[in-house]
Amino acid sequence: MVEIIGVKFRESAKIYYFGANGKKAQIGQQVIVETARGLECAKVSIANKMVEEEEIVQPLKNIIRIATKQDIIKQEENYKKEEKAFEICSRKIEEHGLEMKLTRVEYTFDNSKIIFFFTADGRVDFRELVKDLAAQFHSRIELRQIGVRDEAKMLGGVGICGQPFCCARFLDEFQPVSIKMAKEQNLSPNPLKISGSCGRLMCCLKYESDVYEELRKSLPYVGTRVKTADGEGEVVEVNVLTGTVKVKFEDETETAPKIYDAAKVKVVRKKKD
Repeated sequence: MVEIIGVKFRESAKIYYFGANGKKAQIGQQVIVETARGLECAKVSIANKMVEEEEIVQPLKNIIRIATKQDIIKQEENYKKEEKAFEICSRKIEEHGLEMKLTRVEYTFDNSKIIFFFTADGRVDFRELVKDLAAQFHSRIELRQIGVRDEAKMLGGVGICGQPFCCARFLDEFQPVSIKMAKEQNLSPNPLKISGSCGRLMCCLKYESDVYEELRKSLPYVGTRVKTADGEGEVVEVNVLTGTVKVKFEDETETAPKIYDAAKVKVVRKKKD
């Protein structure tokens, strides 16, 4: 067993484990940790907890210290520097006539590096831009191109459902999403209707797909012949969420199909889509 503390960086929904290193931290408290980018200030999401070593991705780095008042002040100063750096970089991009869109600027906690995140339709030759930024800030500069889904995760927003973006709120990583998932959920295959603000298929299609697949196992497919309390008919529609099926009877050509609880109909002849 290993004692860990789980932290989040920025608005990221992903939780990273660090060794407690004898420190006691409370949820919401800020701590200083060492990452591949250098020292970073992070917020505790999981207080001291014992976990199996198999759950840990080695090597496990330790918490350096609980953030002091000076650390928190420095972090706030970094945020202000990032806002200024964003303005300067945006202006430099325009001066160089580069086809790229700046998304975010991040200072490492110790100011050893400044990372500029951007989106672009293709490859961008930003070598001259890096030289200008290095001369301006006298620090290591990194320009990192990201995709539109990562951009949406960083910027946040409200989806067509009226809720904050899933990627910015709780999804810790992106998963492949397909039109097939929309079909299984009885949604329109029109990409315009099932795409998020980023222009890609909505992430919720993926994590809801598993639920639909599980519920679908106990339901007959469209075209299946079933026996109901009113006689035999053919399934013409399936509602996975309500667990109901719509059945059409051959002798009722002018009557609308009737809805039944799927658990109360008996399959006479199976048929798959």
